[in-house]
Amino acid sequence: MLTAKSLFQEIIDNDESFQLFCSIAASGEAQGGWENGRIAALVAPGMRELAPKISRHGADEEKHGRIFNALMKKRGLEPVPVPPETDYTMLLERRGIGLAHDKLRRDEPLTERDVIVYLSHSRVTEQRAADQMGLLVRYFGDHPELGKAIHMIDNDEVNHLSYCHEELLRLNEEGHGRLIQRVLRESALAEIQVYRDVSLAVMSHMGRILRWPRAKAAVLAAGIHGVYAYERAAGWHRMVGLRMPERLDALGGPATPAPAF
Repeated sequence: MLTAKSLFQEIIDNDESFQLFCSIAASGEAQGGWENGRIAALVAPGMRELAPKISRHGADEEKHGRIFNALMKKRGLEPVPVPPETDYTMLLERRGIGLAHDKLRRDEPLTERDVIVYLSHSRVTEQRAADQMGLLVRYFGDHPELGKAIHMIDNDEVNHLSYCHEELLRLNEEGHGRLIQRVLRESALAEIQVYRDVSLAVMSHMGRILRWPRAKAAVLAAGIHGVYAYERAAGWHRMVGLRMPERLDALGGPATPAPAF
């Protein structure tokens, strides 16, 4: 029976597909780490109190990149180039979601609006990350090779999402609610399209590596399109709501170091 668990089991059991999966994940986390580091350095002068939390966010993502690279190294594998069509972060930027890398490369302070855009974009993408890691914990939390890494990354993603909720609610109370809701909606609608496209591209590469029959590939593609149809109709709403998280000040301390894998 074709399930999310059986599909991922196939991917992690094969060195070449595992190598591609980890390379894509490590690259995305490294990009996120760089972005947060630049945002922390350039954060609007009136919002400097956020800089340590943004730095912690970036440090966590850099750590996740190192974890995925360590998982490959443990199998004697090296990172491989990431196919452009699977580069989630780059594709979001091309759609104008989040802060452009050109802006982050300049040594010009960000505006208050820039920081709100960053937090709103992060609230959407961290929802996706938290959902995905929650699924992996459910299926592979006790896996001898991956379990420890999955639990650590999952805990960090919950912290990141909690931080976004808390800071956006604070900014909402300060009168930025209309901008926040507009950016959240724009980000969510673009993200579900990019996620669909990246999912199709990743499954295409995995299918080639694992030699999936045409019928199996077609079923998986149909499933991805089905998820997108649901998210386009109603599911995107879960990505734009704001609620006070259980974990307050989730990024208020130093980043947790990654253990050896």
